Amino acid sequence: MQSLEDKIPNCDVPALWLEHRTALKNYILKRVKDQELANDILQEVLLKVYKFCLSNSGVRNVRSWLYQIAHNTMVDYFRKESKKGKSGKELEFFEEDENLAFKEALEYIQPLISFLPPEYAVPLRMADLEGMKQAEIAQHLNLSLTATKSRIQRARTLLKAEFITCCHLETDTTGGILFFSIKDSCTPLKQISEKN
Repeated sequence: MQSLEDKIPNCDVPALWLEHRTALKNYILKRVKDQELANDILQEVLLKVYKFCLSNSGVRNVRSWLYQIAHNTMVDYFRKESKKGKSGKELEFFEEDENLAFKEALEYIQPLISFLPPEYAVPLRMADLEGMKQAEIAQHLNLSLTATKSRIQRARTLLKAEFITCCHLETDTTGGILFFSIKDSCTPLKQISEKN
């Protein structure tokens, strides 16, 4: 059962829209690559948000909820277009581009791993980026297999904490990444993103 603090008691659509409109439009525009189409989809998202707010008392995570609505609205749009017999290029492009947020997040795995202490960063890099077996890593680092497994597990926990500290991640119900951005407070990653 949801507690009161888990829910937004009243959907204040104007306030929600003021806070999230620009980020949502950027999210949509990155995927559809067309200003006019992005505006149309954004308006459709606003209508869906408004209808939902009229019939429900609130949601758990407003940002995730808004990005999920935007994502679903884009999927609906491209499905309708492909059924109208128009070129399937838009749909193909969207499906290829659907994992854009995941690809963006991946670019920052290596820098985030480098934030970890070397005793955790090195075995994690070997296991998850280089694809080495844990027994090989243990031998290479002159560690027991138990110690290697423990360090890799601890490194993954530390990496997750770094992600939470440095990044905004919005996921769908299956855990897929819908939206990724670097927090302004994470200066090292901001500097890396500005160079790219």
